[in-house]
Amino acid sequence: MAAPSTQQEAIQQFIDLANAMKREGCSQAFISTALMRSCAVYSTFVVTGNDGALKLSGIEKLKTLFGEELEVIQQAKISGSEMSER
Repeated sequence: MAAPSTQQEAIQQFIDLANAMKREGCSQAFISTALMRSCAVYSTFVVTGNDGALKLSGIEKLKTLFGEELEVIQQAKISGSEMSER
C-alpha cells in the first residue's frame, strides 16, 4: 500500500480497511468502535508518547477536536459538498 499524500487519501485507506473488515463479517458497530479506540490510542501516543497518559485537560481538548471534525463532516454531508482538507 502506497503512503497517502493527502488527508483524503489517508481517510480513504481507513475506510477501505473498514469495508474489508465488514466484508469479512465484522459488524459495523464493532468496526466503528475499533476505529474510535484506535484514534484514541494513537492520539494519546502523539501527545504523550508510549508511556504517558492524558490529563483531564488533554482529554477535553481531544473531545473538542473530535466534535469539531464530526461537525465538519456532517455539514459537508448536509450540503452535499466534498470535505476540504485542513
